[in-house]
Amino acid sequence: MAIIDFGGTKETVVTRKEFPLAKARKILKKEVVAVIGYGVQGPAQALNMKDNGIHVIIGQSKKFPRDWDRAVADGWVPGKTLFEVEEACDRGTIIQMLVSDAAQRAVWPVVKKFLTPGKALYFSHGFSITYRKQTGVVPPKGVDVIMVAPKGSGLNVRRNFLAGVGINSSYAVFQDATGRAGERCIAVGIAVGSGYLFPTTFPHETNSDLTGERGVLMGCLAGVMEAQYDVLRAAGHTPSEAFNETVEELTQSLIRLVDEKGMDWMYSNCSATAQRGALDWKPRFRKAVLPVFKELYRRVKSGAEAKRVIEVCGAAGYPKVVAKELAAIRDSEMWRAGAAVRDLRPKEAAKAIGKETKGVSGRSY
Repeated sequence: MAIIDFGGTKETVVTRKEFPLAKARKILKKEVVAVIGYGVQGPAQALNMKDNGIHVIIGQSKKFPRDWDRAVADGWVPGKTLFEVEEACDRGTIIQMLVSDAAQRAVWPVVKKFLTPGKALYFSHGFSITYRKQTGVVPPKGVDVIMVAPKGSGLNVRRNFLAGVGINSSYAVFQDATGRAGERCIAVGIAVGSGYLFPTTFPHETNSDLTGERGVLMGCLAGVMEAQYDVLRAAGHTPSEAFNETVEELTQSLIRLVDEKGMDWMYSNCSATAQRGALDWKPRFRKAVLPVFKELYRRVKSGAEAKRVIEVCGAAGYPKVVAKELAAIRDSEMWRAGAAVRDLRPKEAAKAIGKETKGVSGRSY
């Protein structure tokens, strides 16, 4: 364990320095990790563990041929390392529930049958356990219940691993039936490619994750982009100008400076005009959105957002509904302009991105 000062608050985290891969391999030597679901996180975590020398098998229903075929294309062999969900759960000693939150309710009765004493049940999101009264996912007492939640999409979990760097993850133990839940949890966290792991609880991870996805990471980001783009277009700016000033400069330049050394450093490395404007307007935006974030967190903590996810995402015909919603975003002028802008990027940059992502398995959020 390492004690790190995060802005004046000290936290105990786990890094690969004090918990190296060799230690993780030793702990997991006799384990069979069954990854259930080959959709978003499944491919990345499974391939990373496989490359790290862990015994991994895949549980994926043939009823979803796209995911089954993708597993085969990634090198998993039917009957040897790729099985139907039931057989994978029977063979596995650590069962990773990496299907979507809505799907976990459906697959849970199958998984539960194979949770014999001594096994471990693993999640990468606390949703099903935090809202277990609504999801019905209540683990038997004889198994360890653990979580490692990478702070990124499956795409980036795999991409970072291939680049030789880790992705930050949170970890938690909900139930320690064997006395080894903690070491099993951290060992898997290192094996899936975490750069460092910080402790949390299932409810805290769920509340922060749902807030982040609906807020800054996705919902808020898309909403404020649309608002600025619409204002610029209404004022007579071209689609190209509106998109470049709203999205392209953020994603291709400024956010990379923030990633490199922080927001203050980005402010210090832009023009005086931009710096002054950002400093003046930041408090106004904060004041405007703070009530929205408070309401969002209240809904997440109360379970209202979970209820909506379970009811809407589990409804018949939902794939068609969400496909229509996503198509509306894709077909909007703003994102059609984005497609055109991406096509105009220098070909050298496009080749570099292609080279970087070659062989990457996994989807974004």
